[in-house]
Amino acid sequence: MVHADASKFAANITKKETYTQVLEQAETLFDGQRNWLLILVFSNLANAASLIWHAQKSMSYPSNQNNWAGFYVVDPVNEKQLILGPFMGKVACQTIAFGQGVCGKAAQAKETIVVPDVNSFPGHIACDRDTNSEIVVPILLKDKVIGVIDCDSAVANTFDSEDRKYLEKLADLLSLACNW
Repeated sequence: MVHADASKFAANITKKETYTQVLEQAETLFDGQRNWLLILVFSNLANAASLIWHAQKSMSYPSNQNNWAGFYVVDPVNEKQLILGPFMGKVACQTIAFGQGVCGKAAQAKETIVVPDVNSFPGHIACDRDTNSEIVVPILLKDKVIGVIDCDSAVANTFDSEDRKYLEKLADLLSLACNW
């Protein structure tokens, strides 16, 4: 049985060790849980948002300055729009059109976007004015975008190739863990 200890991360471990624990915990949490309901009850995504949030908070500076971690999923009514999914952090934008902001551009391009300074990103959507850097990773199923992982930080230059690598692995795991 999985419980809250899944989101406990040891102090002073590397980013690689932390993300490896996220992937291991996610696999355990997702085992036998394929639910993704149109009424937006996404238990796997909710647990993954919590894992990301607590993992990043346990990392060293600047990774521990995350201020949002969560998901946007493709709207089942309008497939050119993302709708807010489970997250940790302040309230967020409820819809984002493909091509708009970092999330919409990553979804449209089907590619991860790392933004060292959101203030210099053309068309950035400032849901939270405290955000200074962001990473958005598309979740793909059979080359079709089904959602994105979105992580924000209050500090510029927070996200790097290691964040990208492990969040992309998590996206791959999520694409197979739910009945999209």
